Amino acid sequence: QVQLVESGGGLVQAGGSLRLSCAASGRTFTNYGMGWFRQAPGKEREFVAAISGSGYSTYYADSVKGRFTISRDNAKNTVYLQMNSLKPEDTAVYYCAAGRSYGSRFRSEYDYWGQGTQVTVSS
Repeated sequence: QVQLVESGGGLVQAGGSLRLSCAASGRTFTNYGMGWFRQAPGKEREFVAAISGSGYSTYYADSVKGRFTISRDNAKNTVYLQMNSLKPEDTAVYYCAAGRSYGSRFRSEYDYWGQGTQVTVSS
């Protein structure tokens, strides 16, 4: 089992920045690729970013490429999502997930999920 706890969400104005954190506990952290997904009201949960267990490979949704950066600190069992140039359409609950070691864009390849943290971007 892997337990995931997100933090760092909040209310920010358009153009601002936030950094989300996801602390993992349980099994060996480096065995897992980590992903961030988000879900806006009335919409399906969508892929945002992923990183491989080693941290060498990263993947981004087109909508956040160039604005968001995923990283991980394996010594701290933590993955981060730095979000810059935020837009109102980034408003959603953001979820951290642990899954296949290579990282993945697909929800089905993640086995463990956090409870989510709300990000609200005002215009």
